[in-house]
Amino acid sequence: MRIQYLGHSAVYIETGSHRLIIDPFIEGNALCPVPLEELLARDLTHVLITHAHGDHWGNALDFARRGAVVVGTAEIAGYAQQNGVQAHAMNIGGRWQFEWGSVRLTPAWHSSSFPDGTYGGMPTGMVLEVEGQRIYHAGDTARFSDMRLIGDLDLDLAFLPIGDNFTMGVHDAAESLHDLRPDLTVPVHYNTFPPIRTDPQEFVSAAELRGFAARVVQPGDWL
Repeated sequence: MRIQYLGHSAVYIETGSHRLIIDPFIEGNALCPVPLEELLARDLTHVLITHAHGDHWGNALDFARRGAVVVGTAEIAGYAQQNGVQAHAMNIGGRWQFEWGSVRLTPAWHSSSFPDGTYGGMPTGMVLEVEGQRIYHAGDTARFSDMRLIGDLDLDLAFLPIGDNFTMGVHDAAESLHDLRPDLTVPVHYNTFPPIRTDPQEFVSAAELRGFAARVVQPGDWL
């Protein structure tokens, strides 16, 4: 499995013959070093959406019109289907086994609406199980106490927002590690826009101070 961070909250995953993207905000994402055309040429199979805001929904329809299946809440899947693309509807607490692995939707404390104002359902996080590894993408969220239940899933890798203002900031994200207990955390959702500017190294230091491993991954780099 290979994972590429594309800036903001966009994460690309290759596993076997499958290619996934989470929250594909590419156009308009000044931090993404990979052009949309290059990503479209990878022939993605699945597009996973944590919530409907434009900086997460992003270019979902561009990938879906090339054959990728949109995965998200019933509202997100329904919106995708209304736009003529394939989708798989889920909801919080549900888990579905795909050919490449499973997706479980988790709670997230945020809001969710499409750029045109259509209601996007409840915001979510996601726990993916791929090649025996559990990957948590928190989406946009505040810190909340039930993160300890997500941590009980034995997480190998977590992507956590740290930009503050719209989500957790550095301190709350670092404190959430006591509940999530991942083997490794990568900070996301920072420095894309002025209101979410922060120093990701502060998060790494705060995580390590609490006994947890964290790493800044530059947009375009691979895990």
